[in-house]
Amino acid sequence: MQQQPTITVVGLGSGDEDQLTLGVWRRLQEASHRYVRTDKHPMMRLFSGHQLAYESFDSLYERMDSFPDVYDAITEQLIERAQANASIIYAVPGHPMVAERTVQLLRERCPQHGIELHILGGESFLDQAFTRLGFDPIEGFQLLDAAELKPSFIRTELHTVIGQVYDEFTASDVKLALMEMLPDDYPVTIGHALGVPGEEQILTVPLYELDRTPGYGNLSLIWLPRSTDDNLRNRSFERLHEIVGILRSPEGCPWDREQTHQSIRKNFIEETYEAIETLDNDDPDGMREEFGDVILQVMLHSQMEEELGTFSIYDVIQSLNEKLLFRHPHVFGETNAGNSEEALANWEQMKAEEKRRKGVDPDKVSLLDGIPPDLPALMKAYKIQKKAAKVGFDWDDVGPALDKIAEELGELREAIGSKDAEEQASELGDLLFAAVNAARFIKADPEEALSRTNLKFKKRFSYIEEKLRISGRTFDQTDLTEMDRYWEEAKRLP
Repeated sequence: MQQQPTITVVGLGSGDEDQLTLGVWRRLQEASHRYVRTDKHPMMRLFSGHQLAYESFDSLYERMDSFPDVYDAITEQLIERAQANASIIYAVPGHPMVAERTVQLLRERCPQHGIELHILGGESFLDQAFTRLGFDPIEGFQLLDAAELKPSFIRTELHTVIGQVYDEFTASDVKLALMEMLPDDYPVTIGHALGVPGEEQILTVPLYELDRTPGYGNLSLIWLPRSTDDNLRNRSFERLHEIVGILRSPEGCPWDREQTHQSIRKNFIEETYEAIETLDNDDPDGMREEFGDVILQVMLHSQMEEELGTFSIYDVIQSLNEKLLFRHPHVFGETNAGNSEEALANWEQMKAEEKRRKGVDPDKVSLLDGIPPDLPALMKAYKIQKKAAKVGFDWDDVGPALDKIAEELGELREAIGSKDAEEQASELGDLLFAAVNAARFIKADPEEALSRTNLKFKKRFSYIEEKLRISGRTFDQTDLTEMDRYWEEAKRLP
């Protein structure tokens, strides 16, 4: 009966031969076919000293363009060797189950090829990190891969070890990611060859010098000690969620506890308009503050529902993420969009698909449904007309729209002559609606256009006020002719 192919993976420890377990050493000595992921490891001196033959995969690192390609190739070659030789041993640095992608691939693929896989542990670089850097992982700890590090992964309240910092280029990528969350001069600790006599280096440098420090290699890591600094915690979304929860708790703020959706509904509207004002003023400092106020409103309303058990802010975020992914098939799927119009068409198509999945037949609902009733009237008119235009209820060009404005203006003049207040208001509404239609044809948002005109009027009127103040007069001491002259001067200003 043919023997089942076997791969035995062993860990070589993090560098010092005293870290190698007796069981692993015996397996290495007894093996007929030895493979190592890399011979760039201090333990290989032990192989040489005892004349243990082996084959390394270092040549793959030189030939291939990326680490994933290397790891995939190593896995395939190990499977081939096992099938050919029945039993092989594969040695990796540290512990086989810590930051060792080839072992994960073997775990996935060996069963498919009828290969039995055994894994024998060894001391990982984490053991030395805990000992040499002097921290207890029970306080809160995370291990991150330098190659896949993102700012969102950083939790300053946890001890963070970043492994596989092979060179200065990798250290530079780590630095840029950390700078998104930490001050440029934040102290970080670099560890080289921890626990290896004569090679170990531990040094703490400011973050901005992380990639300017020599010595990076296969046995390098970066450590961020856990921090209780509130300035760092206050940069996290989790801290915001915690604060809002405290404000609404029995031990929190009496005013916040008393609020309901309806009592702070107007605050939501006000904060939104204040944020829009900072956009109009191109005021980054104001944006930073006002955007925060808008987010606070979302957090408060979500917290109220969390207290009732209906949903939490994390459900809100999940729904938003899923919507963005679903409605952008040209980004996250296989659909293409060569321009913004095609992207918008994809968006509308996926919106209709969402309704179908919710049991809503798009063919049985009004095209004008879905427009918020509390929108400002000018904005609502714009949205109504856009929806109607999608099914062809529209003119071909701006000409008829301008004619409609003239028509509605004439009807307003007649209504004013009749002195019927209700009819006048109705005709004024028709005129405004017609003006919105013209705005649509020239691709101008009427709400934004009117906002710019409001700002322009305010600026010019302020000029009149300033001219009168300089001359020591008030509006009671001038006339329309003089004010109109100042108005014309203001129009010529940049």
